Amino acid sequence: MNKWVRAASVMLALTLAAGCSGAKIGDDSASGGSAGDCGDFNIAINPWVGYEANAAVLAYVAETDLGCTVTKKDLKEEVAWQGFGTGEVDAVVENWGHDDLKKKYIDDQKTAVSAGSTGVKGQIGWYVPPWLAAKYPDITDWNNLNKYASMFQTSESGGQGQLLDGDPSFVTNDEALVKNLNLNYKVVYGGSETALIQAFRQAEQNKTPVIGYFYSPQWLFAEIKLVKVDLPAYTEGCDADPEKIACDYPDYDLDKIVSKKFADSGSPAYELVKNFQWTNDDQNEVAKSIAEDKLSPEAAAKKWVDANKDKVQAWLPKA
Repeated sequence: MNKWVRAASVMLALTLAAGCSGAKIGDDSASGGSAGDCGDFNIAINPWVGYEANAAVLAYVAETDLGCTVTKKDLKEEVAWQGFGTGEVDAVVENWGHDDLKKKYIDDQKTAVSAGSTGVKGQIGWYVPPWLAAKYPDITDWNNLNKYASMFQTSESGGQGQLLDGDPSFVTNDEALVKNLNLNYKVVYGGSETALIQAFRQAEQNKTPVIGYFYSPQWLFAEIKLVKVDLPAYTEGCDADPEKIACDYPDYDLDKIVSKKFADSGSPAYELVKNFQWTNDDQNEVAKSIAEDKLSPEAAAKKWVDANKDKVQAWLPKA
C-alpha cells in the first residue's frame, strides 16, 4: 500500500505473474471470451488478505449471479492502476488513499474513476504486542521510543532499534517518520503481511519485543489485541509533503477504483462493483477463512455469500 512507491519497487512488481491466468500488464493473452451479458471482468489482486477477501466475494458473485468470466491478476498497487489505461485491469477493489495515483490516473490521464466506498474503514499505525504494553506502559507514547530502542535491536537494524514493516509496496510513511521524529530506529521490511503476522504472534507467545507497522481491518486483532503506539496526531495536510511527514496516519475510507472504459461499458459487473459495500467485520470473516482456516478464496466467498443473501442481493444490478 505504498503511497510513495519507489521506481524500483514498481519495476520489480512489473515482473509479477498474474493470478491463475499467468497474465501481467502488457500481456495481451489476458483477454478471454465472453460469458452471458457480462463478458470479461478483470480484477487486480493487491497483496494483503483483506483485499483478497473483497475480490473473492466480488468474483464469486460476478461468476455465479452475473455469468462473468473473471480473471484475477496479482499486481502491486501502482502497477494495477497502470492497467486501467490498457483495459487489462477493470477494478481495484480496496484503495488506501493514494491521492498521488488518483491525480495521475483519474484527474490527469482520465483512465480511471472512483466507484465509491467499500464501507470498510482502514487504519494504519505502529503496534506492539500486548505483553510489551503491559510491562512497559509508556512505550505506547512515541516520545518514549528512543528509551527502548536498544530492546528492539536486530542483526538487520544494526545499532538502532528495528521498526518492522511489511511489503515495501504497502502505504507507508515510516522511513520519513523515523527521520523526522528523530527516532533511533531503522525500518526493516519483512516482505509481506504474513511476515508481520508471524512476528507479532511469536512476540506475544515468546514474550519477545517487537514494534511494527500494522493495520486494520485485520483478522489477527481477534486473536491478539495489538496495542497502537500514539504518534503525533494527524491533522489535515500534515502528510502533504512525503519527505516532511511527522504525524500519524489518517483514517481511511477504503474505496474502489475502476477503469473509465469499464465504468462506461454498461457491464453488470461494474454495477456490482459500484454497489458493493460491507463492513470491517464482514471482511475479517472472509479474510480469516482464507488466511487462518485455509479455505480457498472461492470457498471462503461461497461460505459468506450463502450466509448473507440479503446483502448480496442489494449489490446486484436492478433488472
